[in-house]
Amino acid sequence: MIKTGPVIGNTQLASPFILAPMAGVSDMPFRLLCREMGAALVSMEMVSAKAILFKNKNTDKLMEAHPDEHPVSLQLFGSEPDVMAEAAKQIEEKPFEILDINMGCPVPKVVNNGEGSALMRDPILAGRIIESVAKAVKKPVTVKIRKGFDADHVNAVEIARIAEVSGAAVVTVHGRTREQLYEGKADWEIIAAVKDAVKIPVIGNGDIFKPEDAERMMSQTGCDGVAVGRGAQGNPFIFRQLQEYFDHGSYGKKPPLKELGLTVKRHLSMEVEHKGEYTAVREMRKHIAWYTAGYPGSAAMRRKVNEIDSLEEMYRFLEFGIQR
Repeated sequence: MIKTGPVIGNTQLASPFILAPMAGVSDMPFRLLCREMGAALVSMEMVSAKAILFKNKNTDKLMEAHPDEHPVSLQLFGSEPDVMAEAAKQIEEKPFEILDINMGCPVPKVVNNGEGSALMRDPILAGRIIESVAKAVKKPVTVKIRKGFDADHVNAVEIARIAEVSGAAVVTVHGRTREQLYEGKADWEIIAAVKDAVKIPVIGNGDIFKPEDAERMMSQTGCDGVAVGRGAQGNPFIFRQLQEYFDHGSYGKKPPLKELGLTVKRHLSMEVEHKGEYTAVREMRKHIAWYTAGYPGSAAMRRKVNEIDSLEEMYRFLEFGIQR
């Protein structure tokens, strides 16, 4: 029988299964799909603290939440304690339950600004940021980190301890260094080491692609929950599978193409409503490539969808092309 997930502030997660924040992926429509499939917590795309202070309109859009997706976590990134704290105060009344600090993003333009996983090179600054944000808001503050910055600087345990004493309610650990990006195998032993080192709940992240992976991670590390990232891309069904597996010991496979087409059409419709036709059609190309991966003819479908420019043509493809 599935157990409940951790308590974060005043929020009791119904299960340990969480949608990880992913830039360009975990927007409102995708989060809604994952929530409907059983994700106990969904996480927004990361937003810049400086962009919040500069009143960037695109950032406002990223912070919108649908009433049906709660509980939801908003992820903030930046490298200056005062800026992070002020941004957190300005957005605290936004519709989210949990504020997550990004100390794991490996993207060069983020790291080169001293943000994201670059903060793991400066534990003192990391602690100041966490403490400043935790003191600035009443909502629970969580932190997402990596194993370390590179193989010579594996310090997730140190950063997690600092996060705990600085006021973090939860720490999420991705079992790869920044140097690895998303290559190689995630090191779950570092997640276990963090769990042993702190009293706050620990969420494991990295290489969760099927329910058995989640079971092994929780068994091997003792973590309190699992955050699913790339394993959910084109596969919101993984949360339904996780629920089924932990409840019954077995789970249904991904749906046949016809049923998949219905899900993708709904996803497309929500993207159009949320972002407009032009942006939705172009952003759905990558989602459809992920959705159809592993199905017969997926390469041809991927080539076809990358040529589609209009909503009418994309609906026609979903009605006929995806079902062949």
